[in-house]
Amino acid sequence: MSKLQQHSCFAFFCLLFILPTLVFGECTCEKEEGDGDRNKTEALKYKIGAIASILVAGALGVGIPILGKTIPALHPDRNIFFIIKAFAAGVILATGFIHVLPDAFESLTDPALKENPWGKFPFTGFVAMMAAIGTLMVDSFATSYYNRSHFKNNIDADEEKAQEHEGHVHVHTHATHGHAHGAIDTSPSTELLRHRVISQVLELGIVVHSVIIGISLGASESPKTIKPLVAALSFHQFFEGMGLGGCITQAKFKNRAVAIMSLFFSLTTPVGIGIGIGISNVYDESSPTALIMEGVFNAASAGILIYMSLVDLLAADFMNPKMQSNGRLQAGANISLLLGAGCMSLLAKWA
Repeated sequence: MSKLQQHSCFAFFCLLFILPTLVFGECTCEKEEGDGDRNKTEALKYKIGAIASILVAGALGVGIPILGKTIPALHPDRNIFFIIKAFAAGVILATGFIHVLPDAFESLTDPALKENPWGKFPFTGFVAMMAAIGTLMVDSFATSYYNRSHFKNNIDADEEKAQEHEGHVHVHTHATHGHAHGAIDTSPSTELLRHRVISQVLELGIVVHSVIIGISLGASESPKTIKPLVAALSFHQFFEGMGLGGCITQAKFKNRAVAIMSLFFSLTTPVGIGIGIGISNVYDESSPTALIMEGVFNAASAGILIYMSLVDLLAADFMNPKMQSNGRLQAGANISLLLGAGCMSLLAKWA
């Protein structure tokens, strides 16, 4: 596992364990007056159903593009792959703009925060902007790191070849170097390295908001709130998984890395729901601390998702020579993008 993957794993587990401790408020065990929608027993049934539904939807979503290695119709070189990926990118873009960012604005402009600096400065837009800039920097530095590392490995391989043939004649040494350079051309390209960085940064952005969504759903005790969320989040998780799965497929990771990344994505929201169930008795979503933490994480997640969907998913595919030279594919991808964004935007009514 690469250093970037190890750091991603560490950040994921830190987020998973630290976030719940930051949103504890005063105990809300007793049923409040006028809260007739709350039914803890019935809500728990829907939460368990939500865990199963979202887990299956996420696993199917991320798994379908990965199966493209064995199913010719879903291979990354096929036109249908561009169409599906455009739809998934539309879902991710709408998730950032229509779902996550408005939630962040709502949290950070809540009346409970008017008495402190959080209510006097547009922190939501600022955090989203800084997250997008930060994602650009990580994207750039990670790609640069991979390129330098790859270049260094090629130089080391060249030097080893030269040392092995040090005692040979000068002509033979040059022939060996020519052969070594020929081998270098078949190694992973810059495009492949970009796909690897994109898939890992995209997963980080998805994981952040998935944990928050899961905790919020798990902490809710209103069946009326949970029921529509189950369908909306299952749809959301399925197509978000397809977008991520497409990136993972193009990155050509080893089977172990593919399994780890797919498992992380599939389990994030269900684990968040489990955490929410566990802290439902001590979680106060209206406390200033909870509002600030949820708002900041949502704003950061929105910035990451918007940047990734526009720059690394849509721009990369829509400027691809294959799509640029095929008018029908270009039209299909545009329609698919609009459908994905439109479907996810309509779900804002329920999610």
